[in-house]
Amino acid sequence: MIDPEARYLRTHEWAKDEGRGIFAVGLSSYALEQLGDIVYLELPEEGDTVEQGGTFGVVESVKAASDLYAPLGGEIVEVNQAAVDNPDMLKEDPYEEGWLIKIKASNPSEFEDLMDAKEYKQFLETEAE
Repeated sequence: MIDPEARYLRTHEWAKDEGRGIFAVGLSSYALEQLGDIVYLELPEEGDTVEQGGTFGVVESVKAASDLYAPLGGEIVEVNQAAVDNPDMLKEDPYEEGWLIKIKASNPSEFEDLMDAKEYKQFLETEAE
């Protein structure tokens, strides 16, 4: 499943524009399928800042631990504590309730640099080859 409203990084994080320069960030359903059962999620604190492409956390599954990369740079304005407390919810609703953080973008035009749903789908097809 690919959310047509989201934009994507090659590392499978997505971002969705929530207006007023705020972007929700999460992991794609493809990435979550690849990770398997999530056992631990480490996210930043509200007020922290990230750069586009920089790491903002760690997701640990029964298979591996992986860094999480920020699709946009800016200030973390909200952290999904419910996802930290119950990482299984990421798979249940990866593009709505399963968001990880919300960023107030320092440069909202970075959103346009990300892959749209069509480009991300093509990227996944090339990764499968």
